[in-house]
Amino acid sequence: MKKSSRSLLQKLHKQHSAIQPSPPEAPGEDAGPEVAFDFRTLPAYREIKIVRSTGQTLGIDSPFFRRVDEVRGTKVKIEGSWKTNFASYDYLGLNQSSAVADAAALGAREWGVSSTASRVVGGHRRYHAELENRIADFLGVEECITMVSGYGTNLAGLRTLVTKGDLVLVDALAHNSIYEGVRASGADHFAFPHNDYNWVDDKLASVRGDYENVLVVIEGLYSMDGDIPDLPKFIETKNRHGSWLMIDEAHSLGVLGMTGRGLCEEYGIDAEHIEIIMGTLSKALCSCGGFIGGSSGLIDLLRFKAPGFVYSVGLSAPNAYAANEALKMLARDTGPVDRLRELSKYFRAKAGHYNLDCEMGGEFPIIPVMTWDSLAAIWVSNKLFENGFNVLPIIAPAVPNKSARLRFFLTANHKTN
Repeated sequence: MKKSSRSLLQKLHKQHSAIQPSPPEAPGEDAGPEVAFDFRTLPAYREIKIVRSTGQTLGIDSPFFRRVDEVRGTKVKIEGSWKTNFASYDYLGLNQSSAVADAAALGAREWGVSSTASRVVGGHRRYHAELENRIADFLGVEECITMVSGYGTNLAGLRTLVTKGDLVLVDALAHNSIYEGVRASGADHFAFPHNDYNWVDDKLASVRGDYENVLVVIEGLYSMDGDIPDLPKFIETKNRHGSWLMIDEAHSLGVLGMTGRGLCEEYGIDAEHIEIIMGTLSKALCSCGGFIGGSSGLIDLLRFKAPGFVYSVGLSAPNAYAANEALKMLARDTGPVDRLRELSKYFRAKAGHYNLDCEMGGEFPIIPVMTWDSLAAIWVSNKLFENGFNVLPIIAPAVPNKSARLRFFLTANHKTN
């Protein structure tokens, strides 16, 4: 081992040993008033501290939780200087539009800034029904239900729809909220290799008879790899085994399809072939919250049984008005959807010219540039930041170890020069 490497390892070991939590002392007879528990003694906190100390030892600043002080389109002001931002879900560039801002303000003036109650017991407002009807029409489903959190929508929906005695098969790269919802449900579950419908087919061929209900969960556009599933194959598979299919359209609504209607439109498939379509209001619709669309029976069940809906305040008027206006704008003008696709092609062509490794994904606005090593991803992210670009690294545990990357999010407002 080289002397410099040995010295670095010794330094890291010394630092990590120094942050081992000391066992608490037993209180004596003259102990003073009880002191609140110090959460820094928990193992999870120690893991955070080890990562921080490693970065400090190597002279690498953390790129996370940098405070954004101002936003102007695709520019963000951080630490006193303006950066071109590639860390935004504002795919269609509608977030700072005057129409959306005016709609949110109108909602606040007419209804206030809270719906003030759970929708079941007094918080059900006209604007909820208007937004849900518009989403249902846009997706081509019978009905829709909205909730105050996209994460919570997956958690509450899955917790309600499956239970012990059921089986859920989830793509290995699906969002954490899906896995947490499945765990809370008590249903058996397996993670299947990414986009591998053959694995799902084989698994169901051997175990389908052991379960009452089976749900297969995929995403419309995967937020880490920027690719899409083979929807026709998944539909064939779930039909063959009498199962349900759920699509999480969080990153694909407003992005996929000629008019931004998502994965079904991308493949030219009617949404009636999908049992459950989930999505968020915080990406292309530049608001906050989540929704589930499907049959009237599905939505009625969720209205009365989903804990994240029944026991939570309803979506606020400003958020509902903002999402409703963004959806109207998308229905009137699909130009941003076209621009986003063209910008994605342009970016990939340029990346290929410079031999950057972004082979994952397709012609979509989530573009991973692989570094493989986590420290390399952080180092490159910091160098880009120094040169005027805000691009965040994605490292373990968000992605598998040795699969670190820089993740570029494109919006329709980015330029080619």
